[in-house]
Amino acid sequence: MPLYMIEFGYTPESWAGLVKSPENRAEVVAGILEDAGATLHNLWFSFGDNDGFALIEAPDNITAGGLAIAIASSGAFRTFSTHVLMTQDELLEALAKAGDVAYAAPGAAVHA
Repeated sequence: MPLYMIEFGYTPESWAGLVKSPENRAEVVAGILEDAGATLHNLWFSFGDNDGFALIEAPDNITAGGLAIAIASSGAFRTFSTHVLMTQDELLEALAKAGDVAYAAPGAAVHA
């Protein structure tokens, strides 16, 4: 199944709620994902622009997209982004495919 990296930043209100009532968000999120047929591999918290990162596995982009929309629309986040991850083998296949693409950069195409 495809892997996805989620980057997120909580709103100040979400942080205040967690300070008032600490909870293990990995357990909560894992349950939500499992109900949708996805798996939480891990959840990390950090300092900086993002408050945390999650690595999830979902059956397809539709499932991952639906989960991302549902979670992001909760209002608990000031930032939320989902990134599809590729394995090294998938990257090599993508590089081979890229070699077959005739792309012209904007302004570089010759017009007759």
